[in-house]
Amino acid sequence: MSSGKKSSSAKAKTTRNSSKDSVVAAIATQTREALAVIFAFRLINALCVRTFFQPDEYFQALEPAWHMIFGEDSGAWLTWEWKHQLRSSVHPAVFAFGYYVVKSFLGPGMGPKVVATWLVTAPKVLQTIFAALSDWYSWRLAEKLYGHGSAAAWSVLLMTLLNPWQWYTSTRTFSNCFETTLTAMALYYWPWELLGTEDDGNAGSKYSSTPILETWGQLNRFRLSLILAAFAVLLRPTNALIWMAIGILVLTRATLSGKSPLTRRNLLIMYREVILCGSFVLGLSLLADRQYYGEWTFPPFTWLHFNVAQDLAVFYGQNDWHYYLSQGIPLLSTTVAPFVLIGLYRSLDAEQSNWPVTTSNALKSLSFTVLTTIASLSFVSHKEVRFITPLLPAFHILAAPYITTFFTTLTNAATTCPTPTLGWKRTPLLLAGLLVNVIIGGYLSYFHAAAPIKVTDFLRSEFETIHPKHLAIPKPENATIDYDFEQELFALFLTPCHATPWRSHLVYPSLRARALTCEPPIHTTPGSLQRQIYQDETRRFFADKVGFLGSLWPHDIPGEDMARYIVGYEGIESALREYFDFSGPGGRHKVELKEVWSSWNGLFTDDDRKAGRLLVWATGFYDTVSPIEP
Repeated sequence: MSSGKKSSSAKAKTTRNSSKDSVVAAIATQTREALAVIFAFRLINALCVRTFFQPDEYFQALEPAWHMIFGEDSGAWLTWEWKHQLRSSVHPAVFAFGYYVVKSFLGPGMGPKVVATWLVTAPKVLQTIFAALSDWYSWRLAEKLYGHGSAAAWSVLLMTLLNPWQWYTSTRTFSNCFETTLTAMALYYWPWELLGTEDDGNAGSKYSSTPILETWGQLNRFRLSLILAAFAVLLRPTNALIWMAIGILVLTRATLSGKSPLTRRNLLIMYREVILCGSFVLGLSLLADRQYYGEWTFPPFTWLHFNVAQDLAVFYGQNDWHYYLSQGIPLLSTTVAPFVLIGLYRSLDAEQSNWPVTTSNALKSLSFTVLTTIASLSFVSHKEVRFITPLLPAFHILAAPYITTFFTTLTNAATTCPTPTLGWKRTPLLLAGLLVNVIIGGYLSYFHAAAPIKVTDFLRSEFETIHPKHLAIPKPENATIDYDFEQELFALFLTPCHATPWRSHLVYPSLRARALTCEPPIHTTPGSLQRQIYQDETRRFFADKVGFLGSLWPHDIPGEDMARYIVGYEGIESALREYFDFSGPGGRHKVELKEVWSSWNGLFTDDDRKAGRLLVWATGFYDTVSPIEP
């Protein structure tokens, strides 16, 4: 009899374990499949984005990456931030790896045109991986907080994938996009139980007896979170605001519920791991920057010195104090912005939503992180929407329960989905919101400011046709010098500075180009007269276009090389023709401008100097003998 009971008990236990293993295996399979689908979606996204957004996508990532792999004579344009060591080399090193793979494995056996195509594509593929990981970890964090398979968690994934801002920017090589990925990953691995645990029934102790940071698995996840957060801070020092906010709540437990897990042991472990993981990341960063810059340096400190102490960020624009509230959140969240605001407000009293203690405290900390980060960055004069992009996972997670109950018949967003009782409501409004997202994302990614990308493709194609003997990547070290070719300036860009990609799209090191610069007045003091009257090259050109052209090619002294092609927006055409007119200041050059390419650049622009079509004029200066190499 007893033997039969033991046998039945053992079978039941085996069945439960088997069932549990099956559930774990099913969840693991689902998460892997979800990652594959998300990656495929973002790869399509990356291939569909064919527009120019902001210069940092190229000049703070791809240009230094190109320089790392192809060297000083590669034609990479290193801006003043890299010359003065404001930037960490860690982010460009990621894309340098992509260039290295193309150079090492495709370069020797393929033609230069094929290699050029792969060099343009490689950063897109790498960034697709980071964009997919950002989406995936945002979804997994939502599952961690709201429950596996919950409707709220699926809402987070859908909001992330259908967000037009994400479609427009997540596959671009901005440091902010990489920072967002690191932040989402770090938040996922963060032990949210440190904020408080459920009551364990032990009234004799104010501290929770729930095991935290005890097993190797718990410690390793905590370490991984700290390492990822440290890299995010090194990448963008303002990311420290996110972790300072969470750290303050962990230590003070202000507004948090549940029992405190902060025993002396746990506090010592936290301090130990923060110091060890922070030192590890700092050491790697110092070594990487020592290798890149050739001397010991700490870019985050230099970044703070120039942008805050020297107030040079103002040189690139100033915004109203309410910019992030009136423009940042709406642009970042678009059609889900109302639900983000509701989530921010309701999270302050999350206990009323009957969430578990861990979820309630996590939502409060995410809300506190959003509020403190936006409040702190609002004091900085120079503001951009992408500076708060790392808050997007928090936005979606906070909004998820309210957008779920608004558009579905579920009354509890933590309900497992799909479910037979799931139904939709307010369908016309939902479809209208989706349509708005598709229109915004489609227009911005395929049509708006597409000309700066297209013009580099045109110039690269022209160079391949005219100079087929000079397509080597990199330049051959012992090549015979062609003095006539060396004197040719292939393209002169008379656009606002950094208005097009550079070597990452022009590719060929022998394609010599020149563009207007806009370096800030580094050697002036804030508020000084020298800074007030300072005019960079771009401003001087647009203030007096004909006069500036005269300074490029003066009468009495040797000037710069004449360009084969001049690139500019249609607003400068009259000044160019005035200068090169037979009776004008540049008549002696005998240049007859001929428009050879043009492209529409969108319905609107944030810079009047970029209004109208983008044009390319041929000067004919080098065509007197043979326009194309034999």
